[in-house]
Amino acid sequence: LRRPEMYANLKVRHVVAQAMRSALNKRGFLEVETPILANSTPEGARDYIVPSRPNPGKFYALPQSPLQFKQMLMVGGIERYYQIARCFRDEDLRADRQPEFTQVDIEMSFVQENDVIDMMEGVFKEVLEAAGVEHEFPLQRMPWKEAMDRFGCDRPDIRFGMELVDLTEIVRGCGFGVFAKAVEAGNIVKAINAKGAGDWSRGDIDKLADIASANGAKGMAWIAYTTDGKEKSPIIKFLGDEVHAKIKEAMNVEPGDLVLFAADTFDIANAVLSALRLHMAEALNIPRDGHKLLWVVDFPMFKYDEETKKYAAEHHPFTMIPKSDWDKIETDPMACGSYSYDIVMDGFEAGGGSIRIHNAELQKRVLKRCGVDDEDMEVKFGHLIHALELGAPPHGGIAIGLDRLVMLLAGKDSIRDVIAFPKTSSAADPMTGAPNEVTTRQLKEVNLRTL
Repeated sequence: LRRPEMYANLKVRHVVAQAMRSALNKRGFLEVETPILANSTPEGARDYIVPSRPNPGKFYALPQSPLQFKQMLMVGGIERYYQIARCFRDEDLRADRQPEFTQVDIEMSFVQENDVIDMMEGVFKEVLEAAGVEHEFPLQRMPWKEAMDRFGCDRPDIRFGMELVDLTEIVRGCGFGVFAKAVEAGNIVKAINAKGAGDWSRGDIDKLADIASANGAKGMAWIAYTTDGKEKSPIIKFLGDEVHAKIKEAMNVEPGDLVLFAADTFDIANAVLSALRLHMAEALNIPRDGHKLLWVVDFPMFKYDEETKKYAAEHHPFTMIPKSDWDKIETDPMACGSYSYDIVMDGFEAGGGSIRIHNAELQKRVLKRCGVDDEDMEVKFGHLIHALELGAPPHGGIAIGLDRLVMLLAGKDSIRDVIAFPKTSSAADPMTGAPNEVTTRQLKEVNLRTL
């Protein structure tokens, strides 16, 4: 904390937080605190649970977000709410994750998607100016499908190119079995052109397969076009001259280029090339100066979890679905759209939001589609459903990751650098020793014992 750099980071955090408050205050928002000790309603990550001494065998959960509370505030007539809220998720940590984090939580009544987006652009303009950053508004709005097609992820860093190119139709029925079989199975074949890596050694190129494997690929095909005009690859002889020529044209190949391929399902192929794109940008020192924000919109409502063999919400199960898709919830969930939107900054999700379901029956249908039975629905979500049954206004909002936003504005690579007392990668605090052991008496008071 004594280092000038750390003081400067905390000052940026202070400036951003105060600018957020000021911008929302002048727009008629009311700051309202919501409970920290709540009930357990897992939303994609494990809850931190807290035993209740007066209620043996029962537990509180620390909130992963105040989402359901702020929806009930809308039902209660608080038409414009915000809170700089502490949130908790028991999940594996990385550079932009901590077990406890802070978000600027915002909700509005009687709004549609454009109202939230337009309001937030005004807020972001003021916050960026306070932090000494200039940016053009209004922001670009990119549909989710376009983001996945062009960048392979829903939080694209648009400060550089190297976009994904779909080669599925070009390689359909070609002589390279990996590509042909992938297309025949209904999967896709895509590629990126890493310009400037064509002279890399075979060993260096082969190391990229580790990145592909870590993202679900069974292997990685490549073609190197050296600066002296040679073409190197184990797959060229199987492609045939005509298919190879079409690939070169589609990929805008020049001497010195390295084309990296992925042939797999839509999700895996995009994940592989998105990871390789970011890795190659770093390895080739491609300039990514300044900041670039955009909205990613029109997310699908549902995704299919292969591990649990169930449908889950792409954002969360409280997201409104266009009325034209309501009849697909039970019959064709993957075709359901949603009124949801993320604000993306420099390849990170700076915030995410949606218009909420304000109809109790529709909310029940969506929860059932996500595998929540009637008993769990009452225990975990009954408070929200009963509130909606009383009559709820159309409402929507957004949550901005304060730690992540400050990290980007301060030019850091980890949110730990902008938190005064961060946890380590093992979710421990080396200063206080947390988490630590407690006495047998303390455990007995809350009716617990360790194994």
